[in-house]
Amino acid sequence: MKALLVFVLCTATALAQDGAALFKTHCAMCHDTPQQHVPPTSALRAMPRIAILQSLQTGSMKTQGAALSSNEQDALVKYLASTMLKTAAPPPATAFCPATASAISLETHRWKGWGADYANSRFADAKTAGMTAADLPRLKLKWAFGLGEGVSTHSQVAVSGDHVFAANLTGQVYALDARSGCIQWTLDVAKAVRSAVVLGPAGPDGKQSALYFGDAEANAYSVDASTGKLLWKVHLGDHPAAMITGAPVLHEGVLYVPLSSFEEVLPGSPKYECCTFRGSVAALDAATGTTIWKTYTIADPPQPTEKDKNGVQLHGPSGAGVWSAPTYDEKLNVLYVATGDNYSEPASLTSDAVLALDAKTGKLLWTKQMTTGDAFNIGPLVNGRDFDFGQPPILVNLANGHRALVIGQKSGVAHGLDPDRQGEILWQTRLGKGGALGGIQWGSAADGANMYAALSDIGFRAVKDATAGEGNRSELDPTRGGGLFALRLATGEKVWAAPPPDCGERKHCSPAQSQAVTAMAGVVFSGSVDGHLRAYSAATGQVLWDVDTAREYETVNGQTANGGSLDGAGPVLHRGMLYVNSGYGQWGGMPGNVLLAYSVDGK
Repeated sequence: MKALLVFVLCTATALAQDGAALFKTHCAMCHDTPQQHVPPTSALRAMPRIAILQSLQTGSMKTQGAALSSNEQDALVKYLASTMLKTAAPPPATAFCPATASAISLETHRWKGWGADYANSRFADAKTAGMTAADLPRLKLKWAFGLGEGVSTHSQVAVSGDHVFAANLTGQVYALDARSGCIQWTLDVAKAVRSAVVLGPAGPDGKQSALYFGDAEANAYSVDASTGKLLWKVHLGDHPAAMITGAPVLHEGVLYVPLSSFEEVLPGSPKYECCTFRGSVAALDAATGTTIWKTYTIADPPQPTEKDKNGVQLHGPSGAGVWSAPTYDEKLNVLYVATGDNYSEPASLTSDAVLALDAKTGKLLWTKQMTTGDAFNIGPLVNGRDFDFGQPPILVNLANGHRALVIGQKSGVAHGLDPDRQGEILWQTRLGKGGALGGIQWGSAADGANMYAALSDIGFRAVKDATAGEGNRSELDPTRGGGLFALRLATGEKVWAAPPPDCGERKHCSPAQSQAVTAMAGVVFSGSVDGHLRAYSAATGQVLWDVDTAREYETVNGQTANGGSLDGAGPVLHRGMLYVNSGYGQWGGMPGNVLLAYSVDGK
């Protein structure tokens, strides 16, 4: 027994040493001196082992992971991460609903997809919200649901009737009772689900309800909303780095699915032939998953260009991924999508742009580019500004009878465009400095009078650390970023600006407000990397309600769960309840793994 113990201890020590060497060889060049999309080593050390392993096997680091054996992956993960590598225990019997759940009801007043409606307004009307500004002081936590052992989530829930549908980064999909959080069914698709979950009819007859979502390997799914049975699964990515981050949009039996990718991080390897991915939108038959059309954001495939100094062949133009949900114009039957930057030169005219597509054919009708020449990746050969659009345009009606598309950009600028005049620019308003992780991030909201945009402008600072690669490590700067703005829809004029939150003495804190904004009558909700969810007066910007989500929770499904930074998917309002994910540690913030449900007086 003693000999076995000595063997185990020696093996563990060897693995730890191997892990350190592997990290120095394969990872330190990017993570010890991180740029833009690369999380610092300190952020990796705060992640659970299962999250890092998944990134190496099926996530954004799978190309690097493919060069490592399973033992080397395990050694690297054990060297880096803070928690035990284990599969989460199944939920206890007490976590499941005691009786057969009620039938799925596709209510007229429900939160429809990412943006609540086809216009992506992220606004809940009175019937959908089921609460008023006067109820805010009485909002209390009703239940908390653990989203996996050490696993956070980027996916936004869907809600209708008495049902909540959620997904996480290890591929678990859940149907929950809206009022109690008990589990109605679960499904494991085995791939990370980052897109929002969309609920709608499964076919043209509308008799069956389905969930629609995408995963980190560019697979789109349809799942029976009543039972969790898989209806269909379709692979949409013809590139190994392709993934689905933006939510699909369902309209009259057609599902519109956007594609993005993580290829811009792959040129960190000096042998990588950058770059060959190009963004796209696919229209699918919602009943069968059959492709009706697919339109690329860059019309022609990337072509070989020059070779770099190491003789590696380069390609371009590439990139222009669609990171967010499409916006559907029911008046014109047009789809509006916002694109990201190019990954390589030459830059295209459709990157960092809003595109209009014919919803029936996918034909490109017009494009309006906001940043020209933006070719960016983490390699040394291009110097673009990485001014993606991470959020969809919002289609709004103006008081003068005209319409507008309003959208925020990572450049820190909010834009107003005319959808009826080829995207003609109506106004542009700068809210911040912008940057690769800065500017206006995942989603703005509109209430008919104003656009509400939250500012990230997240910052980092160097801290002396003898254990880090160059004697310094990067951590969040608690003095940089944040702020919420109300802009007039017609002119872009600033109505008010709410100041950034104060981190105080909290560690791993940033005042950046990266999370998607949500609005209802008289109220705007904005979450911060500091872990707080705040409700602001839509009239003045005054804080009306503030809850600190960064703590440990007793969950209804018996899992250990903690809240942390708020980023990505925003709050969802429905029938007097507010649902929000808490925990986001990717850039050095506070990790967490909990879905929180608040109600008036906790009832």
